[in-house]
Amino acid sequence: MITLNQTEKRSLSTIASEIRRDWGSKVNFAAKPYLSAMAGLDTIEDQYGYDSARSIVLYFLSNASSWRGDTAKRIKAELKALAKR
Repeated sequence: MITLNQTEKRSLSTIASEIRRDWGSKVNFAAKPYLSAMAGLDTIEDQYGYDSARSIVLYFLSNASSWRGDTAKRIKAELKALAKR
């Protein structure tokens, strides 16, 4: 488990890699395009085409309800905190 203080923020691409490792081949089909987009993003302020990174993260979260467990809970909380900023 990775513990970060408030000044340390992981890139969205790093978070996406951890999600792929944990969720594996069972990524929900509706969450998959948002996870792929996150893999190409660094910060919540980035753009992915015409979409903001914030909207991509929020769409991912809304489509990731089938991803469960301790890692999912921790990463979803991290993404929600990033999206609030």
